[in-house]
Amino acid sequence: MSRILVTGGAGFLGSHLCERLLADGHRVVCMDNFITGRAENIAHLIGNASFELVQYDVTNFIHVPGEVSAVMHFASPASPIDYLKFPIQTLKVGSLGTHKALGLAKAKGARFLLASTSEVYGDPLVHPQPETYWGNVNPVGIRGVYDEAKRFAEAMTMAYHRYHGVETRIVRIFNTYGPRMRVEDGRAIPAFIGQCLHGENVTVFGDGSQTRSVCYVDDLIDGIIRLLWSDISDPVNIGNPDEISMKGLAEEVIALTGSTSTIIHKDLPQDDPKIRQPDITVARTKLNWQPKVQREEGLQRTIAWFRSELGISA
Repeated sequence: MSRILVTGGAGFLGSHLCERLLADGHRVVCMDNFITGRAENIAHLIGNASFELVQYDVTNFIHVPGEVSAVMHFASPASPIDYLKFPIQTLKVGSLGTHKALGLAKAKGARFLLASTSEVYGDPLVHPQPETYWGNVNPVGIRGVYDEAKRFAEAMTMAYHRYHGVETRIVRIFNTYGPRMRVEDGRAIPAFIGQCLHGENVTVFGDGSQTRSVCYVDDLIDGIIRLLWSDISDPVNIGNPDEISMKGLAEEVIALTGSTSTIIHKDLPQDDPKIRQPDITVARTKLNWQPKVQREEGLQRTIAWFRSELGISA
């Protein structure tokens, strides 16, 4: 039974990761400063003898007494609304936070996994995006605080791997959805669901032709766990290659919620990617992983969770 530190463990993905690690029989130290994480996400884990919660900012020196087998660095604002609200904190957690987390892994002789992102590809000129693609990122645009923080974090991770011999893993996470997302976090699926359940107009940016490939959270977490225990030090894409336009996704959510909402269009944000689809050949061949949850099923589960969260009956 390993003892694993999850930074950002009270966030959307971090809380699901903590839950899965506990289910697999590990002990978990969840570290979060609650800038975007929520105590409600981990409330059901409090009282579990194998779960520890530490409220802390990982951009400072990280001290965890005792044995640590793995460090999984998930701390960071992850939605455009959040990282535009907290630009300096986003840059710091991607740089200083990654450095401190890697330092702990080195000191403990622990395995390190970095939660990176498909945003390292920027507004891609290659489609779908393989891990070998270097990306098309505007470093001084408004999204650069997140994109470049993650690109730096990847470089720092590989430097610790090559220079210090730390056993590292890098997961490039593509758009993910599911229970515990915040309605107000600004990402498409929670925004669409929240607007539909409240009977509001559904906001689609641009003409809605831009695409995303959305992965249900359980599938993503399974891929991350497989990567953690693999021997792959190079970045690996984890996501669902089932691509859909934003307008098409909005129409699906309207239909599944039974809403009478109407789609309205607003200007496309600066540097918003036009296309996004993972090439998951590496994950399929080396991790024996591919997503299992179909989009309709995943959306239905997520809508049901939001209904409960918002107190709105079907």
